[in-house]
Amino acid sequence: MGEIPAGAWSIVIVAAMALTGQDPTAGTSLARHEYVETHMAVPFKILLYTTEPAAARRASRAAFERVEALNKTLSDYDPDSELSRLTKSAGGPPIKIGDDLFEVLSRSQEMYRRSGGAFDVTIAPVGRLWRRARRDGKLPDPDVLAQARKLVGGDKLTLDRGSRTVQLAVKGMRLDVGGIAKGYAAQAALEVLKKHGITRALVASAGDIVVGDPPPGADGWRVAIAPVDPSQKRPYKTLLLKNAAVSTAGDAEQFVVIDGHRYSHIIDPRTGMGVEDRASVTVVAPDGATADALETTVYLLGPEHGLALIEATPGTSAVFQRMTRDGVKVFESARFKDVPTLETSLESVPRGAKATD
Repeated sequence: MGEIPAGAWSIVIVAAMALTGQDPTAGTSLARHEYVETHMAVPFKILLYTTEPAAARRASRAAFERVEALNKTLSDYDPDSELSRLTKSAGGPPIKIGDDLFEVLSRSQEMYRRSGGAFDVTIAPVGRLWRRARRDGKLPDPDVLAQARKLVGGDKLTLDRGSRTVQLAVKGMRLDVGGIAKGYAAQAALEVLKKHGITRALVASAGDIVVGDPPPGADGWRVAIAPVDPSQKRPYKTLLLKNAAVSTAGDAEQFVVIDGHRYSHIIDPRTGMGVEDRASVTVVAPDGATADALETTVYLLGPEHGLALIEATPGTSAVFQRMTRDGVKVFESARFKDVPTLETSLESVPRGAKATD
């Protein structure tokens, strides 16, 4: 489940509609504002509509500050983060942690149980070996990998909701919440914007996007799903989303070829190996953390078991694109057909909408 931060976006914000527009509820002119900052090693983009430029600046500043605070809590790179401090207690007694870290770990453990171990935040010891493998172009030493795998397993992590504590059972355990943190942070940023009275907004962090109310005069934010085959120039589909989240996991650029085998940057906690399946998974969900965690989980489980998990999760839908020797095969969950798309809602999209990415 461990993911190396990806530089390429598998989901593309196609358009944010017109630069200005009339708010149909208030009859006032809304201006579009865009802000970008780097957090969690990726660009975080905020697009919003408001009548007051000063309010846009204040709200976006508060949203970015929330993301930065979460990075100081959830980063496995920062030795002073709350997550890093927690790992130093591995093998010791339970440790009391803050609300955000507890929530992220609690949701991660739920996904661990529901996925049969495919989603596992204890993957970090193995993930570090694969980071080195990608850099050096050599597979992890089998004996070293075997030792690292002994430190992996969600059953070795215990949460106590009453006392807000967590215990790592084995000394040397480390945590990597990269499979859920960016979606959680994007959702948190959107909630900050809403508290500042801005509901027409979008927050994007690499392949994780959350949206509120749609831009003025539109039925939804236009978000394109990139094709798994990079030779294809057109998006697989363009979604029209409002008050939802969408995340994509894929290996179009983040992979390594060793001894003729192509290994994804996404690691299967159950085997300790980088996935060799060349695929892309896009999940639509009610919130960012759910979409982020499910995208990686479905990717690891494959279309049959992964989409079964989607069907068992209310309010979610997904599409699984897989490269095969016979070309691209596509698997969609039953609810994916109900997600509005540009193709089915052309009448709702103003002419001349311009691309932002």
